Amino acid sequence: MNPSEFNPFQNGVLIFDGGMATEIYRNHIFTNRCFDELNLSMPQLIRRIHQSYINAGSDVIATNTFGANRPGLEKYALAEKTVEINRVGAAIARSVASQPNRETRVPAALVAGSVGPLLDGDTRSADETAAILAEQAGALREGGADFILFETLRTPEQAKAGIEAIRLAGDFPYMLSFAPPQEDSLLEETLRTLFTLAENAAFPPFALGLNCGRDPADMLAAVEKGMKLTRLPLVVQPNAGYPKSFEGRQLYFCSPEYIATYAMEYLDYGVSGIGGCCGTSADHIAEIAKMVKPLVKAHRKLEPAVTAVPRAPLREETPLAGRSRLAAKLASGEWIRTVELIPPGGYDLSQTLAKTKRLAEFGVDAVNLPDGPRASSRISNLAVAQQILERVGLEPILHFCCRDRNLIGMQSELLACALYKIRNLLFITGDPPKLGNYPNATGVFDTDAIGLCELQTRLNRGVDLGGGAIDPATEAVIGVGLDPTALNRPREIERFRRKIGAGAHFAITQPVFDSDALLRFLDEVGSVPVPIIAGVWPLTSYRNAVFMGNEVPGVVIPASIMERMESVSAGPKEDQTKVGIEIAREAVGRIRDRVAGIQVSAPFGRIEIPMEVMRE
Repeated sequence: MNPSEFNPFQNGVLIFDGGMATEIYRNHIFTNRCFDELNLSMPQLIRRIHQSYINAGSDVIATNTFGANRPGLEKYALAEKTVEINRVGAAIARSVASQPNRETRVPAALVAGSVGPLLDGDTRSADETAAILAEQAGALREGGADFILFETLRTPEQAKAGIEAIRLAGDFPYMLSFAPPQEDSLLEETLRTLFTLAENAAFPPFALGLNCGRDPADMLAAVEKGMKLTRLPLVVQPNAGYPKSFEGRQLYFCSPEYIATYAMEYLDYGVSGIGGCCGTSADHIAEIAKMVKPLVKAHRKLEPAVTAVPRAPLREETPLAGRSRLAAKLASGEWIRTVELIPPGGYDLSQTLAKTKRLAEFGVDAVNLPDGPRASSRISNLAVAQQILERVGLEPILHFCCRDRNLIGMQSELLACALYKIRNLLFITGDPPKLGNYPNATGVFDTDAIGLCELQTRLNRGVDLGGGAIDPATEAVIGVGLDPTALNRPREIERFRRKIGAGAHFAITQPVFDSDALLRFLDEVGSVPVPIIAGVWPLTSYRNAVFMGNEVPGVVIPASIMERMESVSAGPKEDQTKVGIEIAREAVGRIRDRVAGIQVSAPFGRIEIPMEVMRE
């Protein structure tokens, strides 16, 4: 293959591995040893580490050669073994990566030949440095690397050395990965300089990277800037993190689940590869792979859910106002009040029905029923919706998720909704199974929320998935999710407009704690032809606020609210809940003139909390 045509990302986002040195150290090899030399003296250990990353889900593994340049090895009197250490390092990785996947029968992973910069303080000339790195790159290529990865570069001089090294070693696919500065004030200009230098090379890299220097949270700013500054694929590999103070303790909010949660946010920005750097292990990569790989399928531009040419004529849809009581209020512009209530884990609905009866008497317009929230396994929300509608008379809004059903199963349940006269539906793509308690469950993701809108719109016009007629046509009211705090707001707005184009009639936002953020988002969205209902989550305690802010993807709680909740954290739980309700009521007051209504969550099933928030 022509090196300029090398494109490993053509089939989607790749999972890179984590820290090689981290894993070596975990195997009781201490820093008085030369880690690169272990390719010769302990090849089985290096092979086992590579295999652990592939078992964790890595699509790319980096050789154990980060510091294996001639000057670096001189400290250990190993300079004469430079070529051998690099060639064997690549061969070890190649032997593991070439083992065919049992399902696809293709090699398990790509091999990145890892080349780090010379040690700080090295005063060699640019030509000498390039020649040193070229020796290393040539040996890695000879040993079987698929491409050269120049990583943890901090200066233009280091980037130029890598580019020149590739020229000297012979054109070969390569990638430049930069350690972003820790100071945010320097971030944009530094990345612009480095990225521009790379893209303007006579033989440019096939991708750029961001690795080291920042923890998962801090790396977000670098990703946001980086995605705007390059047209090349971008790979992100943060460090494992730093401690944060909580109730007098120093906690590391960088468990495997934590870094994987940020990996999903990198994915939203459009990165092409995700992995880890210093401090990350195979456990971290396994969590990233379990969360990201299902979402890659969900976020990929899928084929439309309905592709069959209709064999039956498309009919006119039932007027929106005539489909449900909620639809009538939406059509007339009346203020909407709904409550989100999670279905129980068992099948006893007595408490759920009692709660919805109280909500109906209070005067809410509908009860929202999530579909396996955070990938949890609960009773079918369709069954709960049918019981509430039949026995209480309160209209449900049925959340409908793409995660658990293929297209055929989706159509079957949408027709069941029509049978039970459950008309108000909220289509969401859904969380990957790894977010819940069933990590071995498989995410289906045949389509996303946009495709679901297309499918339901077709059913509303009397034609099914295969193009055949259904009679009568369905009369669903199509709702969609909207995230005002999405990091990649242009993407969120673009998808929202596509949902509207696919047939959406209304939207409900993720819980918004910062009313200013919601108002700014609405300004960005501008005029849209569908009403937007704001999600509201009343905080019940300071601990609840910490959990929501640190552990729930997509939730952003302003520092001012955290401080307000912390100020009453020493008092009774009831007092903390009262403050949470006050904050929620204040937020509703600020946004009331800009939205069509509110959806208030019932934390821990306590319906008196949303009722208090909505009380006039």
